[in-house]
Amino acid sequence: MTVEAIRHPRRAETPPPQHWRRWGADAPAFEPVIADVPAVESATTQAKTAPAYPDPGLTIIPQDPAGPFRVLIAEDDPSQAKFAEGVLAGTGMQTLIVDKPADVIAAMEKFRPDLVLMDLHMPGLDGLAITNRIRAHERLMHTPVVFLTGDPDPERQYEVLAGGADDFLNKPIRPRHLVAAVLSRVQRARRLAQNRAAPTQAPSANPLTGLLERSDLIALIGNALSAEPRQGTLVFAEIAGAERLRERLGYAAYEALMIDAGRHVQSLAEECSVARLNDHAFVILASALSGSDVAAFARGLRDGLAQRAFGDGIEAVRLRASLGVVVLDASFGDAGAALDAAERALRAARVAPTGIADYVAPQPEAPAQAQSAADQVRDALAENRFELAYQPIVAVAGGDEPQYQTLLRLRDAEGHLHAAAQFLPALESNSLLSEIDHWVLERVLDTLQRRYHEQRPLRLFVPQSPRSLSRDDYADWLLGALEVHGLPGHALVVDLRLADALIHTVTLQQFCQRMMRAGVQFCLSHYEQGRDAEALLAQLPLGYLRLSPRYANAQASSTLRDEMRGVIDRAHRQGLLVIGHQIEDPQAAANLWMSGIDFIQGNLVQRASGDLEFDFHSAVL
Repeated sequence: MTVEAIRHPRRAETPPPQHWRRWGADAPAFEPVIADVPAVESATTQAKTAPAYPDPGLTIIPQDPAGPFRVLIAEDDPSQAKFAEGVLAGTGMQTLIVDKPADVIAAMEKFRPDLVLMDLHMPGLDGLAITNRIRAHERLMHTPVVFLTGDPDPERQYEVLAGGADDFLNKPIRPRHLVAAVLSRVQRARRLAQNRAAPTQAPSANPLTGLLERSDLIALIGNALSAEPRQGTLVFAEIAGAERLRERLGYAAYEALMIDAGRHVQSLAEECSVARLNDHAFVILASALSGSDVAAFARGLRDGLAQRAFGDGIEAVRLRASLGVVVLDASFGDAGAALDAAERALRAARVAPTGIADYVAPQPEAPAQAQSAADQVRDALAENRFELAYQPIVAVAGGDEPQYQTLLRLRDAEGHLHAAAQFLPALESNSLLSEIDHWVLERVLDTLQRRYHEQRPLRLFVPQSPRSLSRDDYADWLLGALEVHGLPGHALVVDLRLADALIHTVTLQQFCQRMMRAGVQFCLSHYEQGRDAEALLAQLPLGYLRLSPRYANAQASSTLRDEMRGVIDRAHRQGLLVIGHQIEDPQAAANLWMSGIDFIQGNLVQRASGDLEFDFHSAVL
């Protein structure tokens, strides 16, 4: 017993009657029935069924067709863990105790609990950090998380709910209350899981286009990925020269042409599912197609579009298409990942002689180095060694509206800081990337909330990976977090790198459309002139454009200077504000000013730091 427990005996938990008899000399031998679940390889975890002597005052839960209710107890205090275990197991629930925070995710993957009952304050990795990991995990994200806490601070409890927990229970808690709280949430979680798994009504075709709605097709892709064994093929078909066609025909005629083309694609694809993803691209899900038939199917789509004349007489049009092909397999965790792969294949198809390209999974150049970076990031998350730095974005024409670029830093075990560019590229295909994005956004929202509470509002630009934004629940989580924090959407600008946006255009469009309704804005960063880049400006609902750092030295080259001015003019014609990036000297700033830049960011203004106290009102460039 601790000194604190002796000093405040009223706060000690009281176990249910007969609970401790299992460890008493007068108790009959107790041999628990071990559940038929995979064992968790940890000396600190144990899975048990109901004890032989349940509390007679507690309700025994009737048998459920899906099996006993399963609760994982994450608690580093043995007495508290045993108390919760005894109460819950005494009603017929199955329990698993984990006393090390770092073991929680692995234990959940093997035990698959209906609910996690977790202590808020644990050494090393606190409950909120573990919850972030659960919410970022594809298979575990819907698991209810309930905190047990003796912290009376209402602000801390508010933070718990905003951080992704479902509820909190105050210590000490009576056994009946604990059972009731857990029981209601487990029953609700099982009903929701059944609804997610239940077959849905077959989607109907859009009466105008004859194709499925985009959301319906994405749901079908998700169903195909959850089937065992996985099979099927995803084809991304893009009409070449769409922008020129639109200019030539006009919007109405172009739209009629695309509707006709979509119907023809559906006829070529026969029984396959087809949807139009944007104004010049279609996606086809061939659920039963695999092996050698894939190539023939793709050629049939390409040739079928090319051989058909759309329209009449002199205005007849023949369409050329590029096709990215993805065979669905175990490497894709969700529909967003499969669509991203199809877009990668499409980019290769645009320059392929045949106009068709298969998806090739990227191979890390240095696997050992990538694994080392992943281990370093995983340790940093566990030990809370990430930090945020901020760099002012200052208006050239003057203004006192505070806005900053958010920059991620990792402090290694020796205390040295590393910029994001030094470790994030190695995590491109790692689930840790989504976990880091989630961590960054949570800290940013907390910072914005604090500033708005202090009547000192500001705007923060926050880099995010398309892999995170494409997750099915990410937009829902962010919209909910903005509401919980009481923040206007315009306080947040999501920063997207050009190279990423070109590959993940479709999934980004879906995310952006949802977030725009809440007022969230978007910035396309590291922008350089290019045909694909120019097309992207019309495809994404952008508010800002951040130039590539190479334009910072445009004064040294007349060609580069003219290119930069063309980029700025084009952005302004589309209503975008342009940010000059990595500006280090007055000459570069003067050149940007003469080229019509709107904002400047770089060490000339101020180096990135951990504070948000730059004097925008007095800033003179």
